[in-house]
Amino acid sequence: MVRVDKCFYLPQNPTMPRLPFITFEGSEGCGKSTQVSLLAERLTKAGVPLLVTREPGGTPIGEKIRQLLQFAPESVAMTPETELLLFEASRSQLVRQVIQPALDRGTVVISDRFADSTTVYQGVARRLNQEMVGHLNAVAVGNCWPDLTFLLDIDVETARARMLRRVRPATGIDRMEQEPVTFYEDVCKAYRQLAAREPYRIRLIDATRSVEEIEHEIWEIIKTRFGHLAQLMPRRQRRGHS
Repeated sequence: MVRVDKCFYLPQNPTMPRLPFITFEGSEGCGKSTQVSLLAERLTKAGVPLLVTREPGGTPIGEKIRQLLQFAPESVAMTPETELLLFEASRSQLVRQVIQPALDRGTVVISDRFADSTTVYQGVARRLNQEMVGHLNAVAVGNCWPDLTFLLDIDVETARARMLRRVRPATGIDRMEQEPVTFYEDVCKAYRQLAAREPYRIRLIDATRSVEEIEHEIWEIIKTRFGHLAQLMPRRQRRGHS
């Protein structure tokens, strides 16, 4: 799992557009965390200023909330409304303590999940009022919305097969991975609908392909969308070689 570890800082050129905020979304087992790591490795090798974070978590407060949401025994009794508010609390802290300051100082920010997860999981799969969820997302995020979101799309059957092969963390079983199949079917459907509504920001990626094919497509999209970021890369890496 990706953690907030290091922020590589380079002074920002005032004539260059702000470096992007990129998020990765998808259901459990879609492979987004792998792609976060690969993109982060590519940018780090090139010396691009970078911060990698995750949701929920990314701050000391957020990591406590993550533990409560996903692994604490008490979470078994958690209501959907409580779950929603805890996710938003973690996000609000992350935006103001980590993400916005990093963007302001000229850093690429990559997040493993962000507000789209709450729109889909709590607003659709948990059947909460979607207008309320949208309002709370807006409060937590403020003006700090992603410039680009990669949605790794995969069918539920394939995703669950991948999850069964996954090495479980020492922290225990993740509560968010214990829902019935219909829950994840709703998640996948809602993600696709969200991508259809916001095709410029959210790029739908076929996650049934190989890791290398997905990585290549993601980098080609980034090069096209953020030419100023590509200019920071060594010529060999601009062409897509590691």
